Amino acid sequence: MSESEVTRDGIRGARPGRHALVGKGMWNGERPGRKARKGGKGRKGDQPMVPRAEFTSYYGRPVLNPPTWHPRDIAGYFFLGGLAGAGSVLAAGAELTGRPVMARALKVSSLAALTGSAAALINDLGRPGRFANMLRVFKPTSPMSVGSWVLAAYGPMAGAAVASDLAGRLPRTGRAATVAAALLGPAVASYTAVLAADTAVPAWHDGYRELPFVFVGSAAAAAGGMALLASPVAENAPARGVALLGTAVETAAAKAMERRLGVVAETYREGRAGRLMRTAEALSAAGALGGALLGRRSRTAAAVSGAALLAASACTRFGVFYAGMRSAEDPKYTVLPQRERLEARREGSRDG
Repeated sequence: MSESEVTRDGIRGARPGRHALVGKGMWNGERPGRKARKGGKGRKGDQPMVPRAEFTSYYGRPVLNPPTWHPRDIAGYFFLGGLAGAGSVLAAGAELTGRPVMARALKVSSLAALTGSAAALINDLGRPGRFANMLRVFKPTSPMSVGSWVLAAYGPMAGAAVASDLAGRLPRTGRAATVAAALLGPAVASYTAVLAADTAVPAWHDGYRELPFVFVGSAAAAAGGMALLASPVAENAPARGVALLGTAVETAAAKAMERRLGVVAETYREGRAGRLMRTAEALSAAGALGGALLGRRSRTAAAVSGAALLAASACTRFGVFYAGMRSAEDPKYTVLPQRERLEARREGSRDG
């Protein structure tokens, strides 16, 4: 307790430092956050009324658990599956229009791509038995279940088409298998986009409208590139057209997706994913134009253009993969779109 007392001569016994200081309390007479007057100096203690929001979560962990997929396995699975499916479609067209060298090359490359795609998937799953377990039931509402059954039906058709062509036997059976593989090819090329969009990863889930078109366009460009790389100039006219069409579809769909995604589109423009997507765009444009302008006359130019298209398709798949990983790791890409959708619903209810 204080032992000071007030006398005629003032305060006696006061401890130093115990007296009140004018203007040094909780409030110093100034309004926090008030801006400085024009031409004058800001007042001491001015500060923003609302601090900048920080997108954090409990214990610094992401809002979402990022997928445990490995880039080489899953992005490779996306790329090789698209190449196989689109290649089978182009192979059937080449066979039906009398282009045997292109047809054989695409049949073989499609089977090889399918084998690599299945190996990448099984490697990511950890055990081959897990893929077989997915065939125990058929769930139309599950993209993974539907995709597993599509692969199970497509594989034997692609294999039979190659075996008949290389052996030179059972041509009718081989043609039927080629047509069957072509009918299943679009599903093989596109279901991985539906599979990715069915997750909670913002960069994939929010792009569910355009992502299948990105994958199909990329797959078509890759198949056209493989045909340019492996077939003679006299037979590569369809490949040049498919490469141009696939590049146009992929580029248009990717740009539309970035415009619609808002803040989430940053994941496709920045960092590793941004570099891969820009590289894919440059390579696909160079490959498609090179094939269209020079591929009809020069075998070397056609092969170089085809290699560029294949590399562009691979870059697209890896770019999409890394964009998804980044959007799952940063809480901003989960929180901000949810807030925007909530505000939009509130405004719609007020207008209604």
